[in-house]
Amino acid sequence: MKTSLSLSLGIFILLLSGCASVPMASPEQDAKAKAFLPSPDKAALYIYRNETFGAAIPMTVSVNGTLLGQTAAYTYFQLNLTPGKYDIESHAENISTLSLVTEAGKNYFVWQEVKMGMWMARSLLQQMDETLGRAGIMESKLIATAISGDEIMPLDTLAALPTTSQETVSPSVSQKLRELRSLRDEGIITENEFQQKKTELLQTF
Repeated sequence: MKTSLSLSLGIFILLLSGCASVPMASPEQDAKAKAFLPSPDKAALYIYRNETFGAAIPMTVSVNGTLLGQTAAYTYFQLNLTPGKYDIESHAENISTLSLVTEAGKNYFVWQEVKMGMWMARSLLQQMDETLGRAGIMESKLIATAISGDEIMPLDTLAALPTTSQETVSPSVSQKLRELRSLRDEGIITENEFQQKKTELLQTF
């Protein structure tokens, strides 16, 4: 029993200490983001993960249900958003959610902290101040994403749209991941099936 437990723990530690791979932006794009100069009519959002713990596990990030991609150790996303309310979600073993109300001309920094989980790493999103946020970004590299800030509508703006207009918005990847996680938690699908279906889902966005 002890041998089995030690072996499982050893595998878990190895998994957390490896290194995941995500698509990276160009050095020029990275340098531009690190200038920390938001447009006068936009809010600059930075979501970063600047630690080695859990490096083997990519973690999915979405903003208002729109998938940005996955983070790895010492990487970050940057978006220029229309001012308003946004829900940021980090999907690991758990789902961590952070709500922000953004203003034009300001920088916002969100730290994706990695936590120990039961089967894999968990995460916790926290808003950081300008000093800590900039420091975290400077030691990280920009992730390439096909999503621009113009494609993500503030929640307060979305809520004001007619119902028919809301229905034309792309389906929420967050909701689909929640549904998959519920199936796993209820024992309807296994952990391996959950991970496979999650990968398939992410590849469709």
